Amino acid sequence: FEEFPSVLDINKIRDILPHRYPFLLVDRVIEYQPGVTAVGIKNVTINDNFFPGHFPERPIMPGVLMVEAMAQVGGLVMLKPEAGGSKEIFFFAGVDKVRFRKPVIAGDTLVMRMNLVKFQKRFGIVKMEGKAYVGKNVVCEGEFTLAM
Repeated sequence: FEEFPSVLDINKIRDILPHRYPFLLVDRVIEYQPGVTAVGIKNVTINDNFFPGHFPERPIMPGVLMVEAMAQVGGLVMLKPEAGGSKEIFFFAGVDKVRFRKPVIAGDTLVMRMNLVKFQKRFGIVKMEGKAYVGKNVVCEGEFTLAM
């Protein structure tokens, strides 16, 4: 079996991101260059709280939650880990050119890569590009704006 070695485990992620259950959508990080790029993993299970309503007969992960999970990986790129949690916060400010290519279902491993494109430090505006994969298939992609 292919192994995804963790660079940041869930405890380190919780030290960086302010999100908590049920809205923390990143389980671990397998590649991490602060201020540059990160690759995060979301293990999608039938126990995720969105599946009973989306859709009961054919459960798929909502696209907006894929986008949110990708934005959280983007936040990991920009925030710095500190003892007791990050003192910084970011806001999801917008998305452009988002495309959903394939449905994500229970049992899938969602692998999300977020890359910094531009950081306007004076205004605290971050532009990123992201792609999410299941296996070798792109399932979601888009351009993200975060406000620091």
